[in-house]
Amino acid sequence: MDFDTVMFGRTLVVAPHPDDEVLGCGGTLARLASTGAETHVAVVTEGKPPAYSADAVRIVREEAMRAHAILGVAETHWLGLPAAALAETAHATLNASLLRLLSHLKPRSLLLPFVGDIHVDHQLIFASALVAARPHQEDFPQLILAYETLSETNWNAPYLTPAFVPNVYVDISDELERKLEAMQCFASQLRAAPHERSVETLRALATLRGATVLKRAAEAFVLVRQVC
Repeated sequence: MDFDTVMFGRTLVVAPHPDDEVLGCGGTLARLASTGAETHVAVVTEGKPPAYSADAVRIVREEAMRAHAILGVAETHWLGLPAAALAETAHATLNASLLRLLSHLKPRSLLLPFVGDIHVDHQLIFASALVAARPHQEDFPQLILAYETLSETNWNAPYLTPAFVPNVYVDISDELERKLEAMQCFASQLRAAPHERSVETLRALATLRGATVLKRAAEAFVLVRQVC
């Protein structure tokens, strides 16, 4: 059995918006699925009118489902909270939504957006996920990691918000092409290089993170908690 399966076990990735999970840890999802680990993605928000049309919401959901199929995700959970409006949503509502899901799935590992991301949705989801994962419960995640999201993690204010300084790396040398294939499913979200939300930039980041630990490609995380 691969060490990934042992360490991660059933894994839940919490994505503020569709495609965050692919940008941040698509290669890790693919690697875990290939070793037999059960992987889940929770997409917390969706676009609401009038800012988002029903067609736009449908398109991005279909894109996500195609991407998740490529990555071997066992199940996608749509929580349906308002995109770009979590700051106006009662924090207890977000807490309860994530707590219900964690209580149901009982994941061993939880992968979250980084608290220092520029998007407020990411910041609030990180905090609420930690509330839902508090270790006073009978079942709580043994491993919590924060992932980086291109165009969110790197666009914050240096020295004013937490810096993403990774201390966990997952080798995705064999999964990089599958991650990029999954990202290309998000035609509505992709941008042309040198935009951070481009396939070329995603490959470059994976190469850089891999070089840090002498691998051809890697995804980087900040360790939040690990119980051994």
